[in-house]
Amino acid sequence: MNSLTNYIKSFTLWELLKGMALTGRYMFRRSITVHFPEEKTPQSYRFRGLHAQRRYPNGEERCIGCKLCEAVCPALAIKIETEERDDGTRRTTRYDIDLVKCIFCGFCEEACPVDAIVETRIYEYHGESRHELYYTKEMLLAVGDKYEAQIAKDRAADAKFR
Repeated sequence: MNSLTNYIKSFTLWELLKGMALTGRYMFRRSITVHFPEEKTPQSYRFRGLHAQRRYPNGEERCIGCKLCEAVCPALAIKIETEERDDGTRRTTRYDIDLVKCIFCGFCEEACPVDAIVETRIYEYHGESRHELYYTKEMLLAVGDKYEAQIAKDRAADAKFR
């Protein structure tokens, strides 16, 4: 009996008819596709995208060269060199992040005691070669300067829920 049923189903193309019925049910419904460049999906304020370094309101960079972010990075994507300034404070001379290695885990952001390194909501960046995704201190500060208003807003929203 089972083989007869299978024969009739294959002869009448039953699976094809079921597939066409499913297609017909969804054909006239509203589309849920997002047309990316023109339309953007909503993002969480906790989205982890491109890294940025922040400055204090007086323009001085926040990074004190404690190297906690370098130590906590599981992918070993951060390289830091520091030196002591004339006033006795320690600051970074080199702060590099290799975004090809980075897994965007957010540990560097959590480990930073002065909120110097953050991950922004920026996901629209690219590099045509590996060295273009190697961000130096100057590049990270430029990203931070450009998007400081959005970063501050996201940090305030995050502090509200902690």
